[in-house]
Amino acid sequence: MKFKSVTVDPHVAEPSVLKHFPYYSLSSQSPKFSDYRQGKRHLFVAPKKGELFHICASLDTRYICCSTHVISHISNCPFECTYCFLQNYLTDTTLTVVADTEAIMREICYKTALQPWRLFRIGTWELGDSLAVEPLNKFAVDLVRRFRDLDNCLLKLRTKGDAVEPLLDVEHGGKTVVSWTVNPPEIIKREEIGTAGLEKRIQAMKKVAGAGYPVGLHFDPMIMFSGWEAAYKRLVEAIFSAIDPEDVIWISIGSLRFNPEMKKKIENNYPSSRITAQEMILGDDNKFRYPRPLREEMYRLLLSFLEEVGADQCFTYLCMERWNVWERVFGRCPSSIGHLDYLMAQTVYERFPQSVFQKPQKAFYMALTY
Repeated sequence: MKFKSVTVDPHVAEPSVLKHFPYYSLSSQSPKFSDYRQGKRHLFVAPKKGELFHICASLDTRYICCSTHVISHISNCPFECTYCFLQNYLTDTTLTVVADTEAIMREICYKTALQPWRLFRIGTWELGDSLAVEPLNKFAVDLVRRFRDLDNCLLKLRTKGDAVEPLLDVEHGGKTVVSWTVNPPEIIKREEIGTAGLEKRIQAMKKVAGAGYPVGLHFDPMIMFSGWEAAYKRLVEAIFSAIDPEDVIWISIGSLRFNPEMKKKIENNYPSSRITAQEMILGDDNKFRYPRPLREEMYRLLLSFLEEVGADQCFTYLCMERWNVWERVFGRCPSSIGHLDYLMAQTVYERFPQSVFQKPQKAFYMALTY
């Protein structure tokens, strides 16, 4: 995309970033925008300040969470998904990228060495799309190369785009998972503004799978609309007519959720969206969700579609749901967050052994506290 302005902090440790932009200004101050959407069009390239590597902020011990870790080096996103929580979260809405790969890797190496037995799944998507800022995807490539030599880490790049070309010739050693958030075309067109269409995402999946990357799929958030059942069936069929379930490392499923403040932001920022008009209930975590029976129906139906195409062999889990929902959907549930962490490490060890250097020890994971 073309930015209205690009500002580079003169203390950025990797000045090679400048070659990606024909114009820029130097300043140690980020341009400030109060308007969420305006900030998306202005890029600030920043040095690393403070810690960026931590466990996902969405982790909640009232739910079975996957306890992924994240690198918060991207803030805001050029895409405009109507349901994006960033519109209610960011105080500085300028699209910001921390460009110092070396400093980021030093922090990751130090912290992951403290638990050498653990398989760390580390994403770059907490506050922005991993591959949406195409001129800066050099940093994704740098991370892929560096993660290749980390024994107990998997890098997770997650996107709604299709800018995967820079990754295709990189020696990744199976240590990077390239993931997509997926929804039917009806939702992409109305609610995921500016993102790649479904066909482009699927073509990008084929490219990275062909380059040997494990692929992740995130049916999250599932959104109800007239005809959603048939639309999600077509979605599953379209994906798995193009890629082999053997190439899919895991599948997450979740449903639309947002807090009351964000409901107001959605209606103000995207008045044509109808996603807040559905029947929803407020949970004790202060988030609106579809009523539990409806969510369970959505999840079970999607699982049946995955089974029909042979994708039930892929490790599939629910995002931000309680034990009782797991039980009703799968007929079972992990006994704890640490148990789910172990199950994910175990499935990687069994199905993608090149991505794991040692057999996971259940006792270590079960002893984890959050």
